[in-house]
Amino acid sequence: MPKDVAPTTRDRLKLAAAESFADKGFHATTTRDIAAAAGMSPAAVYVHHPSKESLLHELSLEGHEQVLALAREAAGSADSPTARLRALMHTWVRLHAELHTMSRIVNYEIDALTPEHLAEVSVVRREITTVFRDVVTAGVATGEFATDRPRMTVAALISLGVDVARWWSDEGSWTPEALADHLTTLALRMVAAHPLAPEAGVDTGG
Repeated sequence: MPKDVAPTTRDRLKLAAAESFADKGFHATTTRDIAAAAGMSPAAVYVHHPSKESLLHELSLEGHEQVLALAREAAGSADSPTARLRALMHTWVRLHAELHTMSRIVNYEIDALTPEHLAEVSVVRREITTVFRDVVTAGVATGEFATDRPRMTVAALISLGVDVARWWSDEGSWTPEALADHLTTLALRMVAAHPLAPEAGVDTGG
């Protein structure tokens, strides 16, 4: 949101919910906690959301849809599977570091969603998986990648980025860009990217 645009009440509530969920966890957070963080009364919260779960659902759905759009954009930014995976993994890792608080909430509090809301978010999660699977499958088909278990490999690649949100700290010495560079190199090694593929790159240390 631009700095000169005042947040709407719904935006304030979502931000307050995210801060509260990150601080206490979903189950320990109360509607009163969210209201206090937003500078509102508990009754005012219910005007916009029937429950704290509905706030989690909105955060989770919007977060996953944003990630899906970025993943599709990255995967579509290059031609060869190796270059596509490099772009995809770099974006994937960087955003889970830069947006680690929100990423941690939408990935690690997902079981708190109602069955209906979980099903809705799961559709987007499967679409994200499809983006990765299409890139890996294409790489296997061209001979750039060598993995006899592409679905398992895709799960590992996705986890490599998602787990960053669990442990990342803005107070650390690494930058999101440096971490993305390193984990992207590891990801290419995981799929055994052909050493002659010019996009694969070489990790020279440092």
